[in-house]
Amino acid sequence: MSVNPATVVDQVDWAGKNYLVVDDFVGVRQLLRESLRSLGARNIDQASSGGEAVGMLSRIRYDVVLCDYNLGEGKNGQQVLEEARVRNFLTPSSVFLMVSAEKSVESVMGAAEHQPDAYLIKPITEGVLLSRLNRAWHKKQVFRMIDQAYVEKDYLRAARLCDEAVAANPAHEIELLRMKARLMEKSGEPDKAREVYERVLAQREYQWARAALAKIRMANGEFEQARQMFQAVIAENRYYIDAYDQLAATYQAMGQLEEAGAILERAAKLSPNSVPRQRRLGQVCLKLGNIALAEKAFRKCIAIGEYSVRKTPDAYLGLARVCGLKNDPKEALQLLLAAQRDFVAEHPDIVLRAKITEGLVYHESGDYRRARKAGDELEELLGTTAERPDVQTCIELATLLFAVGVKDAPADLLCYVIRNNHDNPLLLDEVQQIFEKARMGEEGLELIRASKKEASDLMNQGVLLWKTGKLTEAVEWMRNARRAVPNNQRILFNAAQILVSHMQQQGYDPALAAEAVEVLLHVDKLLPGQQRFAQLMEQLAALKPGAEPAETENEVADDA
Repeated sequence: MSVNPATVVDQVDWAGKNYLVVDDFVGVRQLLRESLRSLGARNIDQASSGGEAVGMLSRIRYDVVLCDYNLGEGKNGQQVLEEARVRNFLTPSSVFLMVSAEKSVESVMGAAEHQPDAYLIKPITEGVLLSRLNRAWHKKQVFRMIDQAYVEKDYLRAARLCDEAVAANPAHEIELLRMKARLMEKSGEPDKAREVYERVLAQREYQWARAALAKIRMANGEFEQARQMFQAVIAENRYYIDAYDQLAATYQAMGQLEEAGAILERAAKLSPNSVPRQRRLGQVCLKLGNIALAEKAFRKCIAIGEYSVRKTPDAYLGLARVCGLKNDPKEALQLLLAAQRDFVAEHPDIVLRAKITEGLVYHESGDYRRARKAGDELEELLGTTAERPDVQTCIELATLLFAVGVKDAPADLLCYVIRNNHDNPLLLDEVQQIFEKARMGEEGLELIRASKKEASDLMNQGVLLWKTGKLTEAVEWMRNARRAVPNNQRILFNAAQILVSHMQQQGYDPALAAEAVEVLLHVDKLLPGQQRFAQLMEQLAALKPGAEPAETENEVADDA
């Protein structure tokens, strides 16, 4: 059914908006431009490639983007949308329409994972274009203020705006409730989020709501219940890709790597153009010793990641490990050189990670002399700085050092990992396995026990000072604890909560507030999206002079 363009123009004032048309064929760009001009549009920019489009999106805020999926050499339309989302190049009310002649499940699902506002199949009539654009624009206006509050991480205000929008826009009730539930999760209110999802399910069996309830279960550590719920969602809709990813994460949390790998493999067959999914599949298969599938996943990850904002060095390092296990150190070293060349600007730790991987490649391919040389260089490096890399890098470094005959340095490194993650049972098991492989099983058990106790004692003493009203002493104690274990998330959260409590009882202090924000941002960088982050940020905002008081639940957890 055709749409009268004049009617569409009456509904929305399109004349003053900014448009970007992206297609590698000039004739198609001209056709789309003429369709937009029939709306009255004047400010229409054009890009002939994905790279050019991203450059323009980074400089200009567009209200409407029409982007083809296939753009020739370089970024495709999916990768343009992906980068625009990741880098916040689109405003909350911007409309992104994906245009393509592709009808394959692989292409449509790959684009849909990044949620364009519509996916239009060529050939497109003017009426269809204007109808879909109009529909998407009106929907965006309902969510515009909510999205803006979300971007500003003011999740509770955004949730209140959802309630107001439901009353004013009952036609969008389900979508608004979905957004509100996500916001309650972000705000550290999973029980309220659960109530909203159950309210939605009472109206209709939406699989996204069922999957969201499963995610809440998983976050609460109810892994078996989450597993069953994700499997039920997949049974109902085999194309619900996020449920596969979450089910795989649940299996990993349960320590069932084989099941996680099988699920990721199924998901990658259905929607193979996700860089993170192929990377996770490669990493799981590498741990399982499934070298053939690990190699396939890493190579696919590198290929599809060439022009993606999701490109990271992990697939290069993982494939280098695969090459070592296949006794092909030459290609492994080429991959490590490429990783250092391509990622040194955004990943300052790449030189260290490449050197560790080089040592592992030499060891796994039987070149023990060169492996030992790499190990000696890394051991010397450890002695020159007190800083330590992330958990996975520490584990790989310890594995290499044990393999080449070093004992004390890798043991100290693993103790550091335990002190900073003393309540992570899966990680504790992984560390114990490394000790056992190094023939230090009994000694490893004792070191793990002592490291756990050290972290627990640090946290519990600070909590005790807080509970007995010695707030100044508690603040100082937690500062020292943070210096001793700078990446222990429970200690960091408790340190922030004690700073907030200090100001709630003794008045706002800009220096303490800045310190609390610094601590919370560090936790959010370590593991984004944790529930206590938004809750504590809200309490901090309410402490500023002139701010409205917030509901507070001061939860400081100890290990008792």
